[in-house]
Amino acid sequence: MAIPLAQMLDDNGFDGVISADHMVYPRDIASPYPSKDGKVPWQPETAWPDSWVLIGAMAAVTRSLKFTNAVYVGPSRPLIQLAKQVATAAVLSSDRVILSLGAGWMKEEFDLMGQDFATRGKRLNEMIPALRALWQGGWVSWSGEYYQVPELMLEPHPVAPIQIMSGGETPAALRRAARLCDGWVGTAYTLEQARPYVETLTKLRHEYGRAHEPFDIMVALLEPQTVETYKRAEDMGITQVMCAPWFSTPLPGGDDELTETERFRRHIEKFADTVIAGMR
Repeated sequence: MAIPLAQMLDDNGFDGVISADHMVYPRDIASPYPSKDGKVPWQPETAWPDSWVLIGAMAAVTRSLKFTNAVYVGPSRPLIQLAKQVATAAVLSSDRVILSLGAGWMKEEFDLMGQDFATRGKRLNEMIPALRALWQGGWVSWSGEYYQVPELMLEPHPVAPIQIMSGGETPAALRRAARLCDGWVGTAYTLEQARPYVETLTKLRHEYGRAHEPFDIMVALLEPQTVETYKRAEDMGITQVMCAPWFSTPLPGGDDELTETERFRRHIEKFADTVIAGMR
């Protein structure tokens, strides 16, 4: 359903689409999920398509839609592999890719991928400037504490700089976003729950001397999906809102008799007519 859904969103003026990330679902998971009860909220058989394969497929059938993650567990992958995947997706999509990174929580995934879980945050801090260096084109290299890349060609390389956003709510994650990234990705909040994060990020960007630079804040909102809600969010400093119109925009007469494709289409068109048009 992702491919026709991307086409519908593209046709109706949506800005972008988000691809979530997990590699596998181990039978035995000792790592606590970052929630109050620590339990994984999805079923083992839930499909998690590879983000970059899926983004490449969606990019091929759309014109202006952008693609990002919420979030991609960068430090569970080798640096050069990630650099290559994102660069290729950027070129194939004509620079419609944004990389949103998170440190991750599932140690079992890191172990299976041969990556050190204990250093994931520090490695992510280094991975961000390393990726920017490897995307420059020509002979590129990187020398840091955790990554050593000898001089090499990584082609194709992105024509335009790739925006990098950071996810996570911990103090370390917020500092990472403010110091190293072009934006921050949160989870789902009311507007008042989101406000402290916006204020903290604004304060940190001033401290790092980056207040004058463009910076996006993307969250999902536990509020009615209305023009008023999104304008309040914009006034607060939120620049992007994750939404799923098919979950919370009732159709006149209901949609029980519609096919899945038609149900998605009608919800998307209703959101475009009532919300997107009102924000222009």
